[in-house]
Amino acid sequence: MIFYKAFIASSLDGFIARSDGSLDWLTSNEYTLENNDLGYSSFMQGIDCIVMGRVTFETVLHFEPYPFATVPVYVLTRNPDYKFESHHPVSIFNGKLGDLTSILENKQIKAAYVDGGQLIQSFIAEEMLDEITITRIPVLLGSGLPLFGHLDQEQKLKHFQTLIYPNGFVQSKYHLK
Repeated sequence: MIFYKAFIASSLDGFIARSDGSLDWLTSNEYTLENNDLGYSSFMQGIDCIVMGRVTFETVLHFEPYPFATVPVYVLTRNPDYKFESHHPVSIFNGKLGDLTSILENKQIKAAYVDGGQLIQSFIAEEMLDEITITRIPVLLGSGLPLFGHLDQEQKLKHFQTLIYPNGFVQSKYHLK
């Protein structure tokens, strides 16, 4: 069985990026905490692979340095002809989420980091996301790409931790199943 987890930041009004995909509001020096990655390194120590949406992957490919050089990445896309150039361990997948789970189980993956707004929404809609860590940033963007989308039915979450940081970030962790 695979444990699917998300670790994501959102504005206080629920957006994960500007409408054009920009994260400039998130990477501002105003929010930097010296020697504090808000638990991200600890989170990544328990991760065997990353399952990432194509749009998020294309954004991450431009990060210097590329943050996932030592972790297998599975890029999910609806485009069966999708191609990219990278020297990193990346696999392209364009099937159903249940089929991906079978592939990951065969590779003995125990914990996967689900990254990307639309992909997180898909995992929630399929009731496959086990845990989500949301770091709320004290900014109102007014518009952008939302963290959560339409659901056919209500899903209850179980809160298990909230941390408050000196820069105003509030990080909460929830179980979804």
